Amino acid sequence: MTSKLFTATALAAALFAGLAAAPAMAQNTNTPGIDNAQQAVHARIQQGLQSGHITPSEAQALYRRDRDIQNREAYFKSDGRATPQERQQLRADMANLSAEVERMMNNRDVVGQHGQDSATPGIDNSQREISQRINDGLRSGRISQREARMLHGRERAIERREAAFKSDGVVTPQERRQLRDELSALRNQVERLINPRG
Repeated sequence: MTSKLFTATALAAALFAGLAAAPAMAQNTNTPGIDNAQQAVHARIQQGLQSGHITPSEAQALYRRDRDIQNREAYFKSDGRATPQERQQLRADMANLSAEVERMMNNRDVVGQHGQDSATPGIDNSQREISQRINDGLRSGRISQREARMLHGRERAIERREAAFKSDGVVTPQERRQLRDELSALRNQVERLINPRG
């Protein structure tokens, strides 16, 4: 019992000593305004996904940009302080990201489910798989940034066409076939870039 009490006392003392030393450092690395902006952007992206104003691939790209900002913030804080210039850069980055999210939220095209006749789970799964393959290729270096932008652009065009097809509440067999054909062509192009035949 005494040893447990001693251990608890020692831990409390160490914690207190650490907290006493932390204020000087924490004062220069706290970025509550930036952290709040990141939380607000996350919430808006989620709203956009749920409402259909933001497609899954667009959300992935937005989350990627947010992670880049978080990584930059961690780098700025790594020396125990974030300078006013670094804070300003982070605020500008977050403002640009927030503006992009709002632009997408105000887009009149909506990708959504209107009912059983417009549900396209197979097409949606294909889109997610292709998006993942593009990102895998980018990470492995087999797909360049420029190629990834072009491929994601084609993917977004297909998603917008899907939204247009769904706008009347019905996706016809011909429209489904067109979406599947376009996704198949996109998948083939991605695979050719990832696994070129020598």
